[in-house]
Parts: sequence; structure tokens; C-alpha cells
Amino acid sequence: MPVQIGVPKEIKNLEFRVGLSPSSVRALTEQGHRVSVETDAGVGAGFSNADYQQAGATLVSASEAWRQAMVVKVKEPLPKEYDYLKKEQLLFTYLHLAASRGLTEALIQSGATAIAYETVEKNHQRPLLTPMSIIAGRLSVQFGARFLEKQQGGRGVLLGGLPGVRPGRVVVLGGGIVGTEATKMAVGLGAQVTLIDINLERLNQLEELFGSRVQLLYSNSANIEMAVSQADLLIGAVLVPGRRPPTLVSRSQVQQMPDGAVIVDVAVDQGGCIETVRPTSHSEPVYVDSGVLHYGVPNMPGAVPRTATEALNNSTLPYVIKLANMGLGALDTDAALAEGLNVVNHQLVHPAVKATFPDLA
Repeated sequence: MPVQIGVPKEIKNLEFRVGLSPSSVRALTEQGHRVSVETDAGVGAGFSNADYQQAGATLVSASEAWRQAMVVKVKEPLPKEYDYLKKEQLLFTYLHLAASRGLTEALIQSGATAIAYETVEKNHQRPLLTPMSIIAGRLSVQFGARFLEKQQGGRGVLLGGLPGVRPGRVVVLGGGIVGTEATKMAVGLGAQVTLIDINLERLNQLEELFGSRVQLLYSNSANIEMAVSQADLLIGAVLVPGRRPPTLVSRSQVQQMPDGAVIVDVAVDQGGCIETVRPTSHSEPVYVDSGVLHYGVPNMPGAVPRTATEALNNSTLPYVIKLANMGLGALDTDAALAEGLNVVNHQLVHPAVKATFPDLA
């Protein structure tokens, strides 16, 4: 039975990604589904309205896109979109509910069914988070290097250094996908890199990957304090699915960093692991606290929307098709997709989010 799918334009500050690319729309329309795309939804990612029409989509207003039985987005609904949420509507997007009580309450009240990309889990992996984690990890070093430039307010350090001058010191907290990709980029630039993780098995895997090019430290307060105090660039790459990550770096430790150093916390949309970090935006990406530049943009991959949209769709499309073909019955046949269910029928159901907001469970 054909399903009507809506693709609203993202309204978060300078967010140019789009929930479905024209090629994904074509794949859905070829299976008989009807896709309504908000006018100009893909323009920022390089997809024209004509591209969507040629793929079989209908161009509609924002309210009409939200009126469809299934809505596919990239970022979580913002407060001005809460009124669009409705009973039995299926919303498939990044949600990061642990960082937003207001959105969690709005979803529960609406009666909508909300499946979060970031909590879909297969074999202890999060396949819909992976492509954005790779991009964010790589961008964290790219942005960090930029804001270390003196003209951007940084301390004027070239991460790669040059013969006769020491390279910049990069400290990465967390050895998951984000941390690994950040480390690859920093090593590629020639920086002196320290990676800190609490999982000894993971540290052994990273030694096989990086060898002696990266200093690998076990995560404890002493090692973190020592490494952070010397860092030119500190990257927070700690994500606990559905929960706020622990605070690993205190304000007093940030105050020990060199003036003009840079902090990039990739998991700021879940609360971040550095006490002084708060969310910023692409239009105002940094602020100074304790003499250190802080970059806290939650939707970092939005800076490269074409790459990010195509990478995300490669991962999400099979699940979108399955939900379109089977509805919520898809959750009975796909355990990974079932893990993504956060809210259904006025109930908060994801265990990690329930632990964050026990009074809403």
C-alpha cells in the first residue's frame, strides 16, 4: 500500500542537509510511494526543485510536507515545528532526546511515533550515526586548525609544524568513530596527537591502526589533566547513546590550557564532555571562555551538506523503504530498527532516554 512521505526543509541555523536526496525519492516513487518535498528543501545541498520533480516528487509547502503520514528529516524538530507533530505520524530523523526535555515532552504529548537515527543499533554499531560521525570527526580537526589561526582568535599554531618548529598538540577524548577519524586527520596534518579512551581493548586496536604515531592513554583524571594542559586543540568525541556523556574536563582544567587554544566538542548535541562547552551555530560558531576558543556547533556535518546528505541517505534509505513498505511492522522484523524507537503512542520507550527523564517514563 503506497505511503505518503513528507520531506520538510530544515530550519536549524545554516542547516542545509535534506532528509531525502533526489535519488532516494526516485527509489521510493519507483515502489509506488508518494513523496512530498518542501520547495527549496534541497537547494542548500545542491539539489534543485527540478531534480526532485524529475525524481517523481511533488513540491509542497512546509505545512503540507509535515501533514504526510511519514516525515523524513535530518535534524530534530525545533519548537516552532512542534505544532506540526500529530498522532500516529511516523517521524524518522536524528532526535538526541537526552539533550532536549522540551522536544521529548512535545513528542509524548503529540502521540507521534518517533524513530531516532542515532539509536538504531545493529551488532553494537549505530549505522545511521556512523556516516555523520565520520564527517564530524574529520571536520573537527579541519575547524580546529582554522580557529587556531591568529586572525580567527587562535594562538597562531600550525598543527603540522615544520622542520625546526614543533607541531601543534592535539588531544582527542574518545576512541570511537569520531575520535578515530579526528586522529586520522590530525596525524595526516603532522600534528602531535594524544588519544584518550577508557576501553583497553579499543586502545589495543588503535595501536594496530596508528602504531607509534599516536600517544594512546587510558582515561583517568590524571592523564586527562596532564594532556589537556598542553593541548593546542582539544577534541571531545565521547558519545553515550541516548544519554548525556560524562564531564571529563572541568572548568579548572580548561583554565590551565594555553591562551588561544581551541576546543571542539563533537557531542555537544548530547551535552558534551567538557564543562565549559555549550551549543553554538554555524553563523556564530565560537566563543571565548577562560582564554580558550570553544567551537560547539551541534550540526557540524551541515557545513558540507552535499557530502553529508548523500552519505546519510546511503545509510538511511534501506530503513526508509522498509518503514514505507511495512509501517511499524518493520520493527517486528528488524531488531536494529526497533532499537531506534524512542516515543510511541504518548509513551517514552527508549531505555536510555527514560533513564535521563525518569519522570516522563
